[in-house]
Amino acid sequence: MSAPVSASAQEMVQIVDRDNRKLGAVPRFLMRRQRLIHRASYILVYNRAGEIFVQQRTTTKDIYPGYWDVAAGGVVQADESYEQSAVRELAEELGVVGAPPVSLFDHYFEDAQNRVWGRIFRCYHEGPFILQAEEVADGRFMSPVVILQQSQEKSFTPDGLHILQRLMKDYPGLWM
Repeated sequence: MSAPVSASAQEMVQIVDRDNRKLGAVPRFLMRRQRLIHRASYILVYNRAGEIFVQQRTTTKDIYPGYWDVAAGGVVQADESYEQSAVRELAEELGVVGAPPVSLFDHYFEDAQNRVWGRIFRCYHEGPFILQAEEVADGRFMSPVVILQQSQEKSFTPDGLHILQRLMKDYPGLWM
């Protein structure tokens, strides 16, 4: 007898092709098992000092468990827009409402575990945050430079680091 599949593993996820065109929807566990290209929202939460709220993923996450992440966010569900996903994920993971995410760019990332088209957002919020216990173990604000230094010693999500490096190169005004 196999183990029961969690509710999050059953959620229907938007599947896309390499050009980010919709192909259909499958349960999250199947998307992970087959390494299908999907969509995700990534929301970088800044404070007035230009620091980013970095969160540690719980060890029960289906990808990059226990890693630190520069963005709140998650998979775009079937029939959900990137924007709807961003608002939902901010509220679920950090308890943030009323801080509208601003879209910056779309970004493709691929590694051995993950193939994803992400829409990158930013928003401003000073906290306090209400961390979702099932997904977020810890969190704190850090400057981008400190994040890159810490990534030499601690595990950070590779997609998040890739996004941060692109932001620092292409959007230097965000840190002012």
